[in-house]
Amino acid sequence: MVKLTQLIGCLMLFFVVPLTTLAQDRIPIPPDIAALSFGADQAARIVQPDSNLMAARAGRAKKAAPTNKSDTTNKADTTTKNLPAKQLDSTKYPAKPQLKIGGALRFNYNLSSWKKEQVKRGGDFGLDMFRINVDASHKKLDFHAEYRFYAKASGGSFLKDGYLTYHFNDSTNLAIGLVQNPFGNTTYNSHNWFFNLPYYLGFEDKASMGIRFHQRSNRWMYDLAFFKSAMELDFGDKTSIDPSRYSYDVAGRNKEVNQGNIKTEYLLSENKRIGVSGMLGGVYNIPTGNMGSRWAAAIHTDLNFGKFNVKLQSMYYQYHLADSAQYNHSVSLGAYGSTYDVATKAYLHTASVAFTQAVKIGPISSITFYENYSYMDKTQQGASDTQMNVLGMMLKAGNLISYVDWAAGKNQPWLGPEWQNGLAIGNQDATWHSRFNINIGYYF
Repeated sequence: MVKLTQLIGCLMLFFVVPLTTLAQDRIPIPPDIAALSFGADQAARIVQPDSNLMAARAGRAKKAAPTNKSDTTNKADTTTKNLPAKQLDSTKYPAKPQLKIGGALRFNYNLSSWKKEQVKRGGDFGLDMFRINVDASHKKLDFHAEYRFYAKASGGSFLKDGYLTYHFNDSTNLAIGLVQNPFGNTTYNSHNWFFNLPYYLGFEDKASMGIRFHQRSNRWMYDLAFFKSAMELDFGDKTSIDPSRYSYDVAGRNKEVNQGNIKTEYLLSENKRIGVSGMLGGVYNIPTGNMGSRWAAAIHTDLNFGKFNVKLQSMYYQYHLADSAQYNHSVSLGAYGSTYDVATKAYLHTASVAFTQAVKIGPISSITFYENYSYMDKTQQGASDTQMNVLGMMLKAGNLISYVDWAAGKNQPWLGPEWQNGLAIGNQDATWHSRFNINIGYYF
């Protein structure tokens, strides 16, 4: 059990470090510093570059279209790179509204070792997802939304994220709506199509309903956010969330409410950053009407060395449920139309490395090779830990992006038969299972 004094100490650190930067002169970071490196399933989840990480807004009309996260060889707009701070701050905003509608169509082949009949068939090939992206801008306002269409068994159709952003200047903005939580390595803490374990516990590429403030100051970048709730689809008095959603959220007997996030990163150089993140929020128990709590903290780094990218992250989370004793050992999370149980406290460690090489093999212009490993250390007595590893590559050929992954897991719901309790108590007799997966997507 983590003592209250330890928690307060961690939260004080998360607040004091970024707030000390408020006294400094705000100098916008050059575009190459603010640019994201490629991320997990980055092409499969192409969006307008997140407003809180956009470079100076010169040339925004040219950037109105969603860009591929995988297209890491494309340089940011260099027209402002060498300008002094005053010239950057005086960048003119587009007077006329800009609108771009895009999307993607993806197909998936998979062969899962624990599905005997599927193995006999030699795997299955079918529809993965179709999506629509809308991005708009007018003066100091940006708008972004992404709506996805999956099979009914995978949750059907739902909004991935959607928010309105107001830019005070080139280094400060405020976003409101269904906004990504500033926690850990963002936008992604992985390189592969499957993500890493934090995603399956609601700590990677997770969006909630609320407001987020972002600012860059010299080498510091920080985010403060408040989220009233997860994406709400039913405004009943005592209703649980609908699991038809993209982000993994608290489900079943509980609801996540009144969550605060803070994230601080320090830029070691233009393409190397280290950071700390913290989260503290409420967990409302529907049957009893009582309020519980949850919190999480993480240290993380995202480093580029030439053609290599390395993402490292270690975090700890804990739930304190205001429920009956027999339900306090695990909490239910839901996404993609179904739910499963997870441990109420655990450590999560991830290590991901990727190498990108430009090539000329027919239409293929680049190949990214990656190895992503994650480990869930459950502190509950008698629980069996969870592991996940993804080895694969991403091939880029114009607007066509393909992932070829060999994903393996032990007590991982999506990579083996241990669905309901794999991330909770687990199975001591669980063995490694694997899934060979090819995802082919066209993005427009």
